[in-house]
This record gives sequence, C-alpha cells and structure tokens, in this order.
Amino acid sequence: MGQDHGVLAERVNAEPAIFRGCASSELGALLAGAVVFWLPAALLLSILAGAPALALGLSAVGILATVWLAAGILQRLKRGRPDGYYQQRLVVWLHRRRLKRSPLILRTGTWDVGRRLP
Repeated sequence: MGQDHGVLAERVNAEPAIFRGCASSELGALLAGAVVFWLPAALLLSILAGAPALALGLSAVGILATVWLAAGILQRLKRGRPDGYYQQRLVVWLHRRRLKRSPLILRTGTWDVGRRLP
C-alpha cells in the first residue's frame, strides 16, 4: 500500500495533451484556422503560377506546417503555467484593445464598499 495516488489526480479536470502539448480542442482550432487561410491562399498562388492542380498539395503542406509551428508556439506559451493561462491572457489582451469585454476583474487601485463610516 505504498502507492502514491496523488500523481494520478494531477490532470483529472484538464484535457490531455495529444500533440506537442496541445489538447484536441486546441488542435482543432489551429487546424480550422490553417484551413481557412491556406485553401484560398494556395488556390490563388497556384493559379498565379499557372498550375491549378498544385493548390491541393500546396495547401496540405501549408496546413501541416502551420499546425506544427503553431503547436510549438503554444507549447512554449503553456510551459510551466496553469491550465487556461493563455486563454486568460488572450481575453485580457482583447479587453485592453476594446475588442471584447472581459469577465475577469482587471481593476487596480483601492477597493471601496461604497459606504462611509459614521
């Protein structure tokens, strides 16, 4: 009975890492973004090159390279940080540029309950 079961519960509430430290939902988002970018870009480049059949191969290589590189960048961002760290950083970044309201409390300074002592 000398087993240490505390290690088993370390990632119970988090998605498991599947590829280069990314979970399946993160990989899905990376893949969707890469497809949205590379399919039209590869089609345009292949038409300009005069070989429209090249679009499929060019887009496949671009998508794979983008997912590989972006997963590596996310892996470095997540290293040594708690789960959900970079999602919160993105929300704060969008809030500071007034693109999205943040559900996080970002106020600094003195807090007051709104009452005065008699």
